[in-house]
Amino acid sequence: MLSLDSALVQTYIVHSAILAIKLLLLAPLTGLARVTKGAFANPEDAKLLGGKVKHDDKTVERIRRAHLNDLENIPAFWILGGLYLTTDPVAAWATLLFRSYTVCRFLHTFVYAILPLPQPSRILAFVVPFLINLYMGFQIVLHYITAL
Repeated sequence: MLSLDSALVQTYIVHSAILAIKLLLLAPLTGLARVTKGAFANPEDAKLLGGKVKHDDKTVERIRRAHLNDLENIPAFWILGGLYLTTDPVAAWATLLFRSYTVCRFLHTFVYAILPLPQPSRILAFVVPFLINLYMGFQIVLHYITAL
């Protein structure tokens, strides 16, 4: 039975919260890059802050794409990770999955938006958490399809 007192559930909650904070912080990072570069998406922002409407600043766009990538991938982790807990996984294995996912998502943002590194750094930082999500998804399906 799942309980908030469970160390594994608490591990999932902590990693989910860390990922949520990371996701939220990319919005002000984008804003900071816009102000620093004077590259705004809207005319009223450019007028207020003294810049230009510019949709192709490389720095701003890298941060935006990293943020979008998080928005496309982290919610799946929240759903799949929570459902994965219901399959009674081995705690050490599930903890490793949650930790690896979180570390790799941070690495992905770092090598994509903060200090762009040559490939395959970003690919690896993307693929590992993607495979973790797929693994958890398949484990959930296999666990519950056999119960039908």
